[in-house]
Amino acid sequence: MRRITPEERIEGPPTAGMVRAEAVATDGMWAGHARTEPRMESAWHHHGEYESAIYVVSGALRMEFGPGGAESFVAGPGDFVYVAAGAVHREGNPNDEQAEILVVRAGRGESVFNVDGPEPA
Repeated sequence: MRRITPEERIEGPPTAGMVRAEAVATDGMWAGHARTEPRMESAWHHHGEYESAIYVVSGALRMEFGPGGAESFVAGPGDFVYVAAGAVHREGNPNDEQAEILVVRAGRGESVFNVDGPEPA
C-alpha cells in the first residue's frame, strides 16, 4: 500500500485540451485526475485496451463519440461515465468553470492513443 499526494502525481499522457495527472500506473490499471478549462474540448483519442470509469468531481463533462462523432451527452458532478476499450471520443467542458474528473482505467498496454477523429458516419 502507499499514499499518493497531489504533489507526487506526475504528468499523465497528453491529449490536446486536457491536463492529466497520473497517480497510479501498473501493468493492469491507470488512475489519475484530469482538468479541462472552460469552453475547451480535447482532441479525439481512445484508450486502447483499457476500459475507463470516470467520476465527475466538478463542472461538466461533455462526451462526443460514435460514427462521425454524432453522439454526445453531458455529465455533471456526482455522475459516473463508462468508456469501453477502444472507443474513440473527445471530452469537452461546455461551462464557464473548470471541470475536474477522476479516472480509473483497467487494461493493458499504452493508455492513450490520439487520433484524427472517429470513423465516418
